[in-house]
Amino acid sequence: MIRDLINKLFGKNVQPAMTAQQRDTHKENNTMTNYTIFGTGNMATAIAGVLTNGGATVTLISREDSATAPLDGDVVVFAVPYPAVEEILANRSAELSGKTVIDITNPLNFDTFDELVVPVGSSAAAEIQAKLPDSSVLKAFNTTFAATLSTGKVGDLTTTVLVAGDDEAAKAALVEDVTAGGLDALDAGSLKRAHELEAVGFLQLTLAGAEKIGWTGGFGLVK
Repeated sequence: MIRDLINKLFGKNVQPAMTAQQRDTHKENNTMTNYTIFGTGNMATAIAGVLTNGGATVTLISREDSATAPLDGDVVVFAVPYPAVEEILANRSAELSGKTVIDITNPLNFDTFDELVVPVGSSAAAEIQAKLPDSSVLKAFNTTFAATLSTGKVGDLTTTVLVAGDDEAAKAALVEDVTAGGLDALDAGSLKRAHELEAVGFLQLTLAGAEKIGWTGGFGLVK
């Protein structure tokens, strides 16, 4: 019971990237997930690359088509700046019902680049979940840069995708697809942990913006 509680609060162990043989078995024996990604920028493209490497089907939706393009994916990814999420929710919230929604945003104040715009103690992911009560919202990919997703490396370390959310099955499915795509993944706990993940993402962005670290670097996880 205690271990189950700890796992719920803080997540489970790191799942390492699949070997080539494991990835082939995964593709042969599993029904691949269909993803729809809102966004066509560097992050959207990098995430799509990871997922397709693992065998998933991915469709990207541009800003211009965000109100009308089909939402065919079982899983929808918000790979857009946080202010753009409100428009997507206004136009597509009914269609997102029953789907897993992955929020990768870091809700920065883009005027000052010095604060987050969500309520204290909350997170972008929690705000999205409140507006999509019939969806399973996960927080993921916000603590990685596009370059480290594409190369699979942060320095000498394998890039680790941190995943937070309350839907255990949805988290496990994303972790499996990420590791099939060649990266490590870690269940970081419940959706409450999105607050801390966004703080890490915010710090990483401000360090890169101040040229104290490179956009090809960032935080790695030593296991």
